[in-house]
Amino acid sequence: MTMTTQDKQNQYHTTKMLRKKEQIDKTIAQAKHNKGLILLITGNGKGKSTSAFGMIARSLGHAMKVGVCQFIKNRSDTGEEAFFKTQKNCEWHVLGDGFTWDTQDKNQDIKTAQKGWQIAEKMLTDDSYDLVILDELTYLLSYQYLDKKTVLNNLKNKPKKQHIIITGRSAIAELKDISDTVSEIKDLKHAYKAGIQAQKGIDF
Repeated sequence: MTMTTQDKQNQYHTTKMLRKKEQIDKTIAQAKHNKGLILLITGNGKGKSTSAFGMIARSLGHAMKVGVCQFIKNRSDTGEEAFFKTQKNCEWHVLGDGFTWDTQDKNQDIKTAQKGWQIAEKMLTDDSYDLVILDELTYLLSYQYLDKKTVLNNLKNKPKKQHIIITGRSAIAELKDISDTVSEIKDLKHAYKAGIQAQKGIDF
């Protein structure tokens, strides 16, 4: 029986997917380590914090305890905070005075950052927290609001099974070096550049 073009395409697809499955299964089988991860989500694009919040939902679905430290930001009317604060296993802290172009007071920004880091530091030494979100932490290091050595040591010495997610633009090289996973979100197009206001449920 002569194979049709469609038959040949189907056979090629099956062979290709079998080969791909073998490669993926082999890679999965080689992954034998189990540890708490440090994930860094950086770049100029929208979605860094949003990605972290998605992992909060995932963790809570597994009955894990989550701690959230939001640096820089000072608004408490966001949809994510309103929702996650109702979850018994989620502790949420808004620790900023607002973005630097709003505050215009470097000394106060430094004091606020250092005060906020005291809360984060406690979470990073408490193994009851399965996941800790350090939202917008990158700014506090790139602006030198926090002592870089102290922060890096806190992160390196976290409980072994604790996961950390760090978000923000312009992550310093040392932060990338100690992270297990680094994702960079690029800004290809953004609605606000077309004069569109921030939208409830999408941007806050």
